[in-house]
Amino acid sequence: MIHASAIVSKTALIADDVEIGPYSIIGDDVVVGAGTRIDSHVVINGPTTIGTENHIYQFASIGDDPQDKKYAGEPTVLRIGSRNTIREFCTVSRGTTQGKGETVLGDDNWIMAYVHIAHDCVIGSNTVFANNATLAGHVHIGDWVIMGGFSGVHQFCKLGAHAFLGMYAGANRDVPAYTTATGMPAVPRGINSEGLKRRGFSAEQIRNIKDAYRLVYRKGMKLNEAIEEIAERSKTQAELELFLESLRSAERGLVR
Repeated sequence: MIHASAIVSKTALIADDVEIGPYSIIGDDVVVGAGTRIDSHVVINGPTTIGTENHIYQFASIGDDPQDKKYAGEPTVLRIGSRNTIREFCTVSRGTTQGKGETVLGDDNWIMAYVHIAHDCVIGSNTVFANNATLAGHVHIGDWVIMGGFSGVHQFCKLGAHAFLGMYAGANRDVPAYTTATGMPAVPRGINSEGLKRRGFSAEQIRNIKDAYRLVYRKGMKLNEAIEEIAERSKTQAELELFLESLRSAERGLVR
């Protein structure tokens, strides 16, 4: 299952059924779970832990040193979950000691070609990153987020669960859960109704989310007033909890 031209460190822990293609290099302190396929010319450095049933395509660079001038060789890590697809020429860096010391990618993510995931990013599950999407350091991405081609996120920003960042958009502030944002800099355009329909949200739940969005972006309310009203509604509308949490946790402000 390991091509004769591949180079695998003696300290790497590779499950028995892992496939490793020609000329790939697996460095020290790398752990790769069962059912994972690593194509040709992939470089994986550690400490990196990769779960089960992932597919990493050719020319990807996984778990190398963070692109941070302050990095001085500290032992930081990358953790990748299961059933992720990582396409050609993607780069995923380990963390830094200025962050939590780790970069995290969850499960069932679809990462297209030339995507860059910088140090200390935390990415949930079931996301889609289109070609050339780019994350700066310390970015948090919620579950089910979609990033369009060539879109980017400024360091320390957050995209809440089910958010949609359009093609070529640049987020320099937080994008709340369920919100669609486009442009450079990104501005809110409404909620991701179509995505919510595909994920089984009911018409009533989508209407409730849309009404909550309007409190923040259409009614002229102060943010703290909108948060209070949404918190009250969330007692009977559980779908608003993700939206509410992303409003409360915004540290760089919200897209406007």
